[in-house]
Amino acid sequence: MRLFTRVDRYIIYKFLGTFFFSIVLILSIAIVFDLTEKMDDFFDSNAPLNAILFDYYLNFIPYYMNMFAPLFIFISVIFFTSKLATNSEIIAMLAGGISFRRLMFPYFFSALVLAVGSFYLGGYVIPPASKGLLDFENEYIRKFKSNHARNVQMEVEPGVILYIESYQINTNRGYRFSLEKFEGKSLVSRLTAERIRWDSAYHWIAEDYLQRDFEGMREHITRGERLDTTITVMPSEFFITAEEAAQMTNPELANYLKKQGERGIGNIQAFKNEYYKRFASPIAAFIMTLIGVSLSSRKVRGGMGLHLGVGIALSAIYILFSTVSTSFSVNGVMSPFLAVWLPNFVFLAIGIFLYLRTPK
Repeated sequence: MRLFTRVDRYIIYKFLGTFFFSIVLILSIAIVFDLTEKMDDFFDSNAPLNAILFDYYLNFIPYYMNMFAPLFIFISVIFFTSKLATNSEIIAMLAGGISFRRLMFPYFFSALVLAVGSFYLGGYVIPPASKGLLDFENEYIRKFKSNHARNVQMEVEPGVILYIESYQINTNRGYRFSLEKFEGKSLVSRLTAERIRWDSAYHWIAEDYLQRDFEGMREHITRGERLDTTITVMPSEFFITAEEAAQMTNPELANYLKKQGERGIGNIQAFKNEYYKRFASPIAAFIMTLIGVSLSSRKVRGGMGLHLGVGIALSAIYILFSTVSTSFSVNGVMSPFLAVWLPNFVFLAIGIFLYLRTPK
C-alpha cells in the first residue's frame, strides 16, 4: 500500500503551493511599504545601495517569512480548502470512502514539512543572518546599541559578585568597580578600584585598587596602583540588548539563558520569550491547520468569502492574544513559557472543538 495516494499528493500540492504563493505575495507588498516608510532614513543616513539590498532586505525576507509562517499556513488552509468544499471535492472524497481522519493526513504532513523548515530556519539559519539586519538598523535607521553601561551587577562565578558603576565600551574602561567573593553567606574578600580596564580574554587590570581579605575576625588590607586579575566575563556581555536575542541560535540562546540565570540576572524575559517562541511557532502550524480544515471543509452559504472572513478574524485574535500574553511576561505577570504557549493551548482547544463538530 502506497503511503501517499493521488488525493494526498493533490492536497499537499495545493497546501504548499498556496502557502508559498501567498507568503511571497504578502512579503512583496511588505517590502514595498517598508521601503516607502524607510526611504527618508536611507537617504538621511547615506546608506549604500548594496547594504540596503544585501544587508537589509536579503535578511528581511527570511526573518519576516518565518515570523508570519503560522498565520499564512492558516490562511492558505482556509483558502484552498474552502475552494475544495465549494466545488464539492471534499464531499466527493468522503463519498469515495476516505474518512475525515484520513483526509487530515496530507494536511498534517504538509504542516510537518513547514514546521520542520520553520524550526530549522528560526533556530539555526535566520539568527546569524539577522545579525546583518540588526546591524544595518543600528547604523542607518535607529540606534539601539549603547556604548555606555551603568550599574552592571552580576554573579560571574558561583559566589563571586561583580559591580561596575559605569563602563565605556569605546575605551574598555570601567569606573568604581568592586568584586566580592563569598563562601556560603560569609564574605571572604572584597576588591575595589577607582578604574578597571579590560585587556584581553578574561584578563582585567584594576587601577588604584584596595584589596580586603577576611579571615574570621581579622582583616588584611592591600593597596596599589595596578593589579592584574582574572574575571570570567567579557565587556560585550554588558551591552547585550533584547533585540540581539534574534541573533542567537537555539544552543547559543539556551547557553546564554543558563549563564545569565546562574549570574543572577533577572531581566532576561525577552530572551526567554524568544527561546520558547522558537518551539511554539512550529507547533502552531499543526494547530492552525486543524482549525483551518475543520472550519472550511464544510460547504456553506457564503462559501469561500465567509470562511476567509472567519479565518482572518481568528488570525487577528491569535496575533492580539500572542502580543498581550507576551507583554504579561515582560511585565513579570506571567512566566515566559506560559505567556508564549498560552495562545497555542487556547487555540488547540478551539481546534479540537471545531474538529469534533465537523460533519464527517
